Amino acid sequence: MRKILVVGAGQSGLQLALGLQQHGYEVTLMSNRTADEIRSGRVMSTQCMFHTALQHERDLQLNFWESQAPKIEGLGVSVAGPESQRVVDWVGRLDGHAQSVDQRVKMAGWMETFAQRGGQLVIHGAAVSDLDYFSRTYDLVLVSAGKGELVSMFERDASRSPYTEPQRALAVAYVHGLGPRPEHPEFDAVRCNLVPGVGELFIMPTYTVSGRADILFWEGVPGGPLDVFRGVKDPSEHLALTLELMERFTPWEYARATNVELTDAGGTLSGRYAPTVRNPIGRLPGGGSVLGVADVVVANDPITGQGSNSASKCAAAYLAAIVEHGDKPFDDDWMRATFDRYWATAQHVTKWTNAMLAPPPEHVLNLIGAAGQLPPVADRFANGFNDPADFENFFFDPDKANAYLASVSG
Repeated sequence: MRKILVVGAGQSGLQLALGLQQHGYEVTLMSNRTADEIRSGRVMSTQCMFHTALQHERDLQLNFWESQAPKIEGLGVSVAGPESQRVVDWVGRLDGHAQSVDQRVKMAGWMETFAQRGGQLVIHGAAVSDLDYFSRTYDLVLVSAGKGELVSMFERDASRSPYTEPQRALAVAYVHGLGPRPEHPEFDAVRCNLVPGVGELFIMPTYTVSGRADILFWEGVPGGPLDVFRGVKDPSEHLALTLELMERFTPWEYARATNVELTDAGGTLSGRYAPTVRNPIGRLPGGGSVLGVADVVVANDPITGQGSNSASKCAAAYLAAIVEHGDKPFDDDWMRATFDRYWATAQHVTKWTNAMLAPPPEHVLNLIGAAGQLPPVADRFANGFNDPADFENFFFDPDKANAYLASVSG
């Protein structure tokens, strides 16, 4: 039986560990926190998983919260004008529903499932020196812990990383009590509110430790009016700032948030990081190699909501590559080929995400505006969040965008 070590218990690490376990591998999972510590800790992310990523979970029968999490049937875009009025407002319908489950709920539950199924769970914050030892006792070491010392083993790929500094300041609040959008109270949707030159407000229904909730997520241009959360430690102050900014920049969203309260004391998060693609093979001091997973090797800004989706897709691609490889050694050539298999999907996410961080060109503004009058454009844009490769066909190139709009408008 082949022995595999997975370091990091996030979406990708746990999905991969549970998948390998189902295929009969002897899997050890290292986490720096217990399931109870994760469940009772601070929120770790925003997450809205679209159909393809959710299907990877279903394929492994890991969709434990599907009946409890809100079914997200649409994705809407609003654009604020100079007087904080809506100059664009539409919602596209998703072909397959999306869902969000607080990672505290999911990761804790999955970790307990892994242990119950006989997996070896080690609670230990791994250092490079630990991996140097483990690389000699396991057939393969996978690193899915996207922060800290371990990431330094993976060199930045400058050719695929146009940004060297964070492009957004991030601030998240999980709340109860948010009212429905009056335009479509009959179904749930993710709302993307664009405030040109200032940043973005995303609102998404989720399932958290205390049940149904909503995520309020500001992405602010660094140094701008939304970049005010650094150093804010008090959760109530964080929420008050969030609401104050909503009232100022997105009053239509603030109108349904006047009675919200935090889900729990750990329901806020803030920070920033530079979007980075890294070389997939980490070199250990003793000469061994480890393979980076998901955010370790491709960390995009969350402006396009792709983090957990990419993590799920990476885990699925790596699982298939490992199973197909049989008993052959997991050498550097295999590691590069396995990453390339994932990059075939991830490259579209990175290109689209980096484009959304920049000021939009005229043809993109035309697309977003046209979606308000042409439901097929709104639907296609919304479904691009599930399949970002489709943006190659109509989003990046002005000629393709104009030809597409002409074909839809007749």
